[in-house]
Amino acid sequence: MREIKVGDIVGRKSYNKDIYFKVTKIIDIGDDNKTASLKGLDVRLCATAPLEDLEVVEPSKVASYWRMTMSKNHDAMRHVFKRRQEERKRGLMRSVPEKPGPGDVEGFDVPGSVLHIDGDGDYLDLCMTTYKQLKIPANGYHIAEAQQPEKINKLLQEHRPDLLVITGHDGFVKGTKDFSEIKNYHNSKNFVNSVKAARSYEKSRDDLVIFAGACQSHYEAILSAGANFASSPQRVLIHAFDPVFVVEKVSYTSIYDPIALRDVIAGTITGFDGIGGMETRGKHRLGVPLSPY
Repeated sequence: MREIKVGDIVGRKSYNKDIYFKVTKIIDIGDDNKTASLKGLDVRLCATAPLEDLEVVEPSKVASYWRMTMSKNHDAMRHVFKRRQEERKRGLMRSVPEKPGPGDVEGFDVPGSVLHIDGDGDYLDLCMTTYKQLKIPANGYHIAEAQQPEKINKLLQEHRPDLLVITGHDGFVKGTKDFSEIKNYHNSKNFVNSVKAARSYEKSRDDLVIFAGACQSHYEAILSAGANFASSPQRVLIHAFDPVFVVEKVSYTSIYDPIALRDVIAGTITGFDGIGGMETRGKHRLGVPLSPY
């Protein structure tokens, strides 16, 4: 077996290789022992493992893994576009109740805009591509979790978004038993501080809608800091695309409508174990008529 190096895609033998990781760092801890820092390939989890517990995954299996992941993403997007079509019809009926009938008037969408701050550059690229496919105006920045709190206010002032995503990687510190103690998480404290910084810019949960957290994050602490939506209620793994599908629902729900929490969370890949939140109003505005110019 060849030596494992940074950039390899690996699985943990002790976990039956249930999750694929990318090796981000190899640390020599002495006595010929080495450990690797890992980040999930499609889940927002950071972990460490001894090199002897890791096995390189064959490229064909990695390709198959990505095909399965992207298939889930495409299924979710098909559901999104079907839902939008139905909501648009209702919006036109509300906006143009008299003759000429709504079918004779073409409207235009003004969805809520997004500022996405991500501790993982690979995931940020995937999310930005998905925002574009979903026709959501978005600006994205790759910023390490520990640096996010100090940089968030400047970016909010620059972009003045309707929605803010603060994410990256998280997880339990090895040996954790007390899940209520925020010090036992890799990055939950950073997410909490980022949310607090964002709330110093905009206090209202309706004017700035915030999603924050990653895999196994301290859900209660993040919500208490001021987030509308957060992970992870059951301290489970969340998918790389989950933040995107949460903010899509907010971005394309009418300003007249409160968002049904069941609908927004059921629309994620992970579901209620991984994502939760509180009642929030939508950010979408429908305009009529569409100018021919």
